[in-house]
Amino acid sequence: MRKKPTASKKQLKPDPRYGSLLASKFINCLMWDGKKTVAQRVFYRALDEIKRRMKDVDELEVFTQAVENVKPQLEVRSRRVGGATYQVPMQVKPQRQQSLAIRWIIQAARQARRKQGRPMHLCLADELMAAYRREGAAMHTREQVHRMAEANKAFAHFAW
Repeated sequence: MRKKPTASKKQLKPDPRYGSLLASKFINCLMWDGKKTVAQRVFYRALDEIKRRMKDVDELEVFTQAVENVKPQLEVRSRRVGGATYQVPMQVKPQRQQSLAIRWIIQAARQARRKQGRPMHLCLADELMAAYRREGAAMHTREQVHRMAEANKAFAHFAW
């Protein structure tokens, strides 16, 4: 049985500057307290910063590739079998891959901001460039998730 698309999927409009649905989704996830203009300003300033620092690559390409690099292929899910709970490795659906990647990038940028006290757009730019180069906190989170799945592959037969 297929799930029908959610309202957010149907109503999501491309962002004003780049016409990208992914950018629009990212801005919505970045937003706090319904302040979309603040989230847009942070996102666009971060992309401007990327453009300033990496002149040879298109900033939207850096963003999309960063999200692509952070997407996890496997994750562990708890399964209760008998009296025991097992961490079972499972494939991640494309929609969830994207959601997790966006969440991890934003989370990493917010943690960096909390530690360093720098403006959010600079922390976000740093995290996106790091993810583009396959490094940084978001990529570390992805690697940990993959490592957990690899460590628990003995329980893969419980995935049904």
